[in-house]
Amino acid sequence: MSEAKKEPDDFDEEDLIRSEFDSIVSGLSLDESAPTTFLDDLDRIDQGGFVQPNPPRQTPKGFIASAQRAINRWLKRGYHEDDGATL
Repeated sequence: MSEAKKEPDDFDEEDLIRSEFDSIVSGLSLDESAPTTFLDDLDRIDQGGFVQPNPPRQTPKGFIASAQRAINRWLKRGYHEDDGATL
């Protein structure tokens, strides 16, 4: 099986990719002597610490005003053809 001739630009790009990969891999440590793992740390995160936002309820009049502001902002933007929104 014969190897195809590489152009100088292709060869330089491959060398650059290999050297970048080698520099990234050389910084990694395979030492597994740590007492905990990343997954252990994730398990220890307090699930009760997250407080879900609870926005106040809107009145029908407030809802309509909010919708009008949103539509006006959308219309003032300019080009609308490929944004996926239709009125």
